[in-house]
Amino acid sequence: MSDDRLIVALDVPNAIEGLRLAQQLGDAVSFYKIGLGMLTGGGLALANELKQDHGKRIFLDMKLFDIGATVEKAVRGLAQFDLDFLTVHGDPHVVRAARDGAAGKDLKILAVTILTSLDRADLDAGLIRSGDLPDLVAERASRAFDAGADGVIASPQEAAMIRALPNAPGKLIVTPGVRPAGAALGDQKRVAAPAEAIADGADHIVVGRPVWAAPDPAAAAHAILAELA
Repeated sequence: MSDDRLIVALDVPNAIEGLRLAQQLGDAVSFYKIGLGMLTGGGLALANELKQDHGKRIFLDMKLFDIGATVEKAVRGLAQFDLDFLTVHGDPHVVRAARDGAAGKDLKILAVTILTSLDRADLDAGLIRSGDLPDLVAERASRAFDAGADGVIASPQEAAMIRALPNAPGKLIVTPGVRPAGAALGDQKRVAAPAEAIADGADHIVVGRPVWAAPDPAAAAHAILAELA
């Protein structure tokens, strides 16, 4: 079985294409991310099929955000699918509600700190308070941990800072925005190479386009795994 530190993002339009890609990757990849973009294309059905029929681990990337009662109900419903990771926004009230919704299940609640596609200019446009972005990420991570998050989503550039937090031991750090050498950045702004992200404290890296858009996705996945090894 593959090194599950690599999570491949199935950022394709629908479940049929997602299953086809997973079949191409075969035993090379054991952990997949299914995001909001595939939700209306059969994403939940694909998540269940990959988990139950193919023994894959599943990261459901929904980035839930709402009032606490609504988040709790949504997470309780999703937890019945026996998936592995679920993302919510890192606001403490959202994290607490998600933890209540996942009670009694093995589903890990991961809190989004600041999206890896954003920089300080984007935060200014969104009226987010001033301050260096890495410091804001670390503060949001710490507050999410205190609220009960099992881990956080953060860019690899902030992984080391988060890993050094006093309340980080035992918590997961999952880093999107990972790009192998020579790969295009796409819509990511805060990136690092796979081995660098792991060395800085990430438990898992999420890689999408450099795998699914490659001429040979399996070869691309094997190259990343070789770098991690």
